[in-house]
Amino acid sequence: MEEFVTLPDLASRALGGGVVHADDEFFAAADHLVLPQPPVFAPRTFDHKGQVYDGWETRRRREPGHDTAVVRLGAPGVIRGVDIDTAFFTGNYPPHAAVDGLAVDGYPSPAELLAAEWTPLVPRSPLQGDSRNLFAVTEKRRFTHVRLTIFPDGGVARLRVHGTSVPDPRLLPEVFDVAALAHGARITGCSNMFYGHPGHMLMPGLAQHMGDGWETSRRRDDANDWVTVGLAAPAEIVLADLDTTHFKGNAPGWASLRGSEDGQEWFDLLPRVALRPDTPHRFPIRAGRVAAHVRLDIFPDGGMARLRLHGRPVAGYLEDQFRRHADGL
Repeated sequence: MEEFVTLPDLASRALGGGVVHADDEFFAAADHLVLPQPPVFAPRTFDHKGQVYDGWETRRRREPGHDTAVVRLGAPGVIRGVDIDTAFFTGNYPPHAAVDGLAVDGYPSPAELLAAEWTPLVPRSPLQGDSRNLFAVTEKRRFTHVRLTIFPDGGVARLRVHGTSVPDPRLLPEVFDVAALAHGARITGCSNMFYGHPGHMLMPGLAQHMGDGWETSRRRDDANDWVTVGLAAPAEIVLADLDTTHFKGNAPGWASLRGSEDGQEWFDLLPRVALRPDTPHRFPIRAGRVAAHVRLDIFPDGGMARLRLHGRPVAGYLEDQFRRHADGL
């Protein structure tokens, strides 16, 4: 499995991604491409157009050509790889596909997007049916949209666009959540993720259920569980949200936060505090120091729905990052 699949899916609907244009959606809507849930299939489930598929499916072409779908990334950024998932499409998957990228400001119309000059990310390549088709991307520039082209027609269940978010600093307030995945934060270490990946804590919005968070197995020793986060920018943290929503019989009893400039030496942000089950907690932070990394310790184990770290980034950092990736450096 390619390493890039561990990176966030920048096209996911969970981050605000969406399909803004599709040439044809006769059998199944292209909106399925960006759903965060794995595709499912119920055999012999028919509607008035045929078998129901959890994916994008176009009609059979009777003339030369191809079909396209344009996706607005929920989190614009640098793309490291794409996953063209043809799950459950067996006799009706496209034999070939290509992916292109585009970087634009504002909110262009579908007509403007179609007329734009796109950058090739994945050349026309063969696909396998009912499979995850993984393609690494070497282009280093930041993109806001991707275009999936299938040759000549057929069905694709999901399009995952894995990469690193690079936000436009002009669109961010002075103080914002520097632990948000959508702003470029990332998980850098974790003691245990038996029931739920810690990356869920950095997702936007409220957790939908207990599985939409970080949860560890039960500890039978005297240690505790922890996770480290690389922040979107070095920042002075001023407010922390520790949200145990949905974790009722398995919330941590206590938690603490520490910060670091280099990921080696740590200083206190939030001393050990008691937590309540199924509760959003907010704590003011007065460390007075800049952190590039934050470590969350929970005692002794349990689950956390969301982690928000509101901070004031170091002046110029995000602007430098944005310019560098806009130029592909």
